[in-house]
Amino acid sequence: MSSPTYNNNNNNSNSNNGSQLANMELLTLDNPVFCCYLFWATVLVAKMLLMSLLTALQRFRYKVFPNEEDLFFKNIEVQFDDPHVERVRRAHRNDMENILPYFIMALIYVCTNPNPLVACNLFRVAAIARIVHTLVYAVYPVPQPSRILAFATMMLITFYMAAVVALRTLRFI
Repeated sequence: MSSPTYNNNNNNSNSNNGSQLANMELLTLDNPVFCCYLFWATVLVAKMLLMSLLTALQRFRYKVFPNEEDLFFKNIEVQFDDPHVERVRRAHRNDMENILPYFIMALIYVCTNPNPLVACNLFRVAAIARIVHTLVYAVYPVPQPSRILAFATMMLITFYMAAVVALRTLRFI
C-alpha cells in the first residue's frame, strides 16, 4: 500500500481523485503535520495535568486547604486565598483559556494541509511558549515582560492559524 501524497503547494484545485483522497487522509498518522500536532498537543495536555499536581503540591507545602475534609494537619483552618496556591491556579486557568482554543484551531489548521515545516514549527513554538509561561508565572515568577511575551506567542500563533483557515475557506461562504 503506497502512502498518500500531500499537496503542499496550497492550490485550491481538488479536481483529481488523488488530491481528494489526500485531503480525506489529513487526520491520519500518515500525515507528518498531524503527527507533529498530536505530539505537541500531548505535551500540552501533560503540562496541564501537571498544573493540578503543582496546585496540590503548593497546598501541602503551605498547608492551605479549601475543604474541611482535606485538613490533614492539626491547628489549621480552611483557607481560600493563599497567594502561592492562587498564583498556580491562575496559571492553570490561563492554560485552559488559551490552550483549549489553540487545540481546536490547530486541528482545523491541520485540515488546510499546511506546509509541514511551517506547521510543525508553529506547534513547537506554541507549546514551548506555554511551558515558558508556566515557568515564569507559576514555578519561578519573573518580572514582565517575560510572561506577556510567552502568552502573546501562543496567542499570535492561534490568530495566525485562524487567519489561514479563514482565508482558505472564505471562497466557500
